[in-house]
Amino acid sequence: FDPPHIGHCILAEEACSHLGLDSVYWVPAGKPPHKPDWPISPIEERLQMVEYITAQNPKFELSRVDLDRPAPHYSKDTLLFLQEAQPEARLVYLMGEDSLRDLTQWEQPEIFAQRTHSIGIMQRTGIDYDLEEIQKKIPSLSEKGIFFPAPLIEISGQSIRQRIKAGLPYRYMLPPEVYDHIHIRKLYR
Repeated sequence: FDPPHIGHCILAEEACSHLGLDSVYWVPAGKPPHKPDWPISPIEERLQMVEYITAQNPKFELSRVDLDRPAPHYSKDTLLFLQEAQPEARLVYLMGEDSLRDLTQWEQPEIFAQRTHSIGIMQRTGIDYDLEEIQKKIPSLSEKGIFFPAPLIEISGQSIRQRIKAGLPYRYMLPPEVYDHIHIRKLYR
């Protein structure tokens, strides 16, 4: 969520609707272990922007699970921590087909899949992958993966950061509070 944008909001709401979710945890990453040299905004800025979004929808909740414990933060460990904190919860991990395509590269992907109740996979166009091959490497994916349609939103945090740096318009790609925060704090310039 660098920055969190309307695409994130739309997809989270679609997941609630299609998968019957009671809530969606927004989990900002501290320092993603798979992107050690990736420039990332200070966590305080990203937290504030996620707080603006989660305040707008009663089904959205900010989770500090990857901020209040030591790094590295792998999804398999995040799920274990959440399971231990809420043993009655049925955890559904949300991802796009682009993440599904790369899932075999994750840290212990089979353990990750085993720790979920299910994996909600937002369908995307133009993502090329071999589902059977992925399921051979992550067997529990075949029973836990639930594909659901979502509007194709051609917005990404990276494209927003690039637009800001280039002086291009970006206002309507973000919730108003997030836009104001970026504008006032002069982020991504």
